[in-house]
Amino acid sequence: MEYLVETKNITKRFGGLTAVNKVSFGVQAGEIVAVLGDNGAGKSTLIKMISGVHQPDGGQIFVQGKEVEIHSPMDALSMGIETIYQDLALAENMNVYSNIFLGREKTKKVLGLFNVMDSQYMFDESQGVLDKLNIQIPSLRNNVRTLSGGQRQAVAISRSIYWNAKFLIMDEPTAALGVAQQKLVLDLVKSLKDHGLGIIIISHQMHDVFAVADRIIVMRRGEKVGDLKKEGTNPDEVVNLIVGSESVV
Repeated sequence: MEYLVETKNITKRFGGLTAVNKVSFGVQAGEIVAVLGDNGAGKSTLIKMISGVHQPDGGQIFVQGKEVEIHSPMDALSMGIETIYQDLALAENMNVYSNIFLGREKTKKVLGLFNVMDSQYMFDESQGVLDKLNIQIPSLRNNVRTLSGGQRQAVAISRSIYWNAKFLIMDEPTAALGVAQQKLVLDLVKSLKDHGLGIIIISHQMHDVFAVADRIIVMRRGEKVGDLKKEGTNPDEVVNLIVGSESVV
């Protein structure tokens, strides 16, 4: 069994504090793994090592079975690892297709001399990826600030898919969304799984986790204390692991 992304004994220290201590786990293509834990459990530090924000002090990271060193978020992007944080990193004063191409804009020559934005190309390509994921946006020419929270999540996800993400890390993807918008995002996550992506979800929403996850990793005080298949567990057991009533590794 080869994981799309795997960590072995990965460790991160900040001075005298060990934020993540020898954590090993993996995510296969077409698998959704939820990482749960209380505040300070090490969830964010763990995903930031995979996404290149932090460098490990020990252990190994593997991508498609090959050991790698991820020194920066650009390194992670080059390996197909995309992270969508709660703030989504969208430019609200720009339209949908400009956000999908943000920082990687397509240009064309005019009169053989001047480079200008190729807006039609970016529009058509953006519409194509939205159609592929069955995402409904009123108009790609609308500024992102006019979209609902769920639609903004969809734009951020579409950007990742367009740029060939193979592995997606989602930090609290349904936080502050209404019920209808939560369903939109969760349906989209299931669609990404069907497209063969490996996905990590960080969430405090137990309902969302059990709605989409295949496995659940529970962390407490920097250590992995549970690695459970969704079918073999329940919310009560997960909560007990989070608060320290039991340990299943």
